[in-house]
Amino acid sequence: MGQSSGIAAGQGCYELRFQSLFNARCGFVFPCDAQGTVAIDELCDRRRDNYLYARAMVGRELATPTVLPVA
Repeated sequence: MGQSSGIAAGQGCYELRFQSLFNARCGFVFPCDAQGTVAIDELCDRRRDNYLYARAMVGRELATPTVLPVA
């Protein structure tokens, strides 16, 4: 069983949230495991681009991401 299989199994349980530094209603959310690892290969092209953008904008437009359990 590969690493991505473990991530995929836990994807429905947690989310990685990138909150905007300027607008509390804006940000990005991605499914992840308990450690905040996103299965990037399982994202569609648009979500993958958004994830890479969000990571690049931490400290500029977005706050450090937080891992939250999905309610």
